[in-house]
Amino acid sequence: MPPSGLRVVAIGGGTGLSTLLKGFKQYVSAGLRREAQASAGVPGDRQADPTPSPSFAISELCAVVTVSDDGGSSGRLRKEFQMLPPGDVRNCIVALSGDEALLSKLFQHRFAKGTGLEGHSFGNLFLAALTSLTGDFSEAVRLSSEILLTRGHIYPATTSNIELEALMQDGTRVRGETNITASKGRIEELFLIPPDPEPLPQTLEAISRADLITIGPGSLFTSLIPNLLVRGIPAAIQKSRAIKAYVCNLMTQANESLGRTAADHIRALNAHAGKQLFDYTLINRTPPSDALKAKYALEGATQIVADLDAIQAMGICPVLGDYLFEDAVARHAVDRLTKDLLELVINARCQELHS
Repeated sequence: MPPSGLRVVAIGGGTGLSTLLKGFKQYVSAGLRREAQASAGVPGDRQADPTPSPSFAISELCAVVTVSDDGGSSGRLRKEFQMLPPGDVRNCIVALSGDEALLSKLFQHRFAKGTGLEGHSFGNLFLAALTSLTGDFSEAVRLSSEILLTRGHIYPATTSNIELEALMQDGTRVRGETNITASKGRIEELFLIPPDPEPLPQTLEAISRADLITIGPGSLFTSLIPNLLVRGIPAAIQKSRAIKAYVCNLMTQANESLGRTAADHIRALNAHAGKQLFDYTLINRTPPSDALKAKYALEGATQIVADLDAIQAMGICPVLGDYLFEDAVARHAVDRLTKDLLELVINARCQELHS
């Protein structure tokens, strides 16, 4: 293990990525927190969190976020200001914020009324204003992260103005994330328009020096796969010496993954990346309650089948854990999940030292 701690890159989008980042945040080393404070000109005593165990300390945490949303507040700002959609990025900024009291609540505040304001979140408007001032969405994200004292770096997967297009099982094509999500057909393949967009150099650099790279949890086709269609990202992941782990979703999702097993999810990710990406996959083994099963059954959704033999046949090691936390919906028990992910890296480093 590097003496300065672990370097982690988390790739995804939607609520899955922001949830995972909250778990990783508690392990971010005091050094990185002081760096964030110093860059924002904040006194060092503002943070009161305990320093994590040295063996689990994260010295560098980076989030790579999909930017294909075209609905809601993000979609409106995207169309009106010709900017990248800020919603998923905003959620990651808040998840990594060092001040979860007022500032993060402010960023998540959504206006319930007001001509032109209704439906917008303050954080989205803030990112739109900074993008207008700087002329650069990634710089707006960086400045917003400084203001909220984030314990990590957040990079849009690309700064290109991309759209999603899905080839459905019946041969039709559906364009736009909102339309794809609303479609009743089964998605077979996803494309970006324009194809092969450029990534940020910082993203490739972070991937190259990472000790752990995670993909997921998140919607298979609209949150995870778009990142793997950005030029250079799959090759950088494959080339990196990091431990690479796919965090499997808890339940199947209407349109995106109904009937798809854990191995099917991995096959789809690898097929779109054009490469074999993963060393491990983390899969929940806790069955949902009857009430939760019934709720998801209304959408035809079920717990994702852990077809372990098929996963192992791909050369991937499955890690089973009690990762289900029941709320109004199924959520990952993020503390257990992030601990298990970091232990993969620690164990691999220990094996290297003793080999």
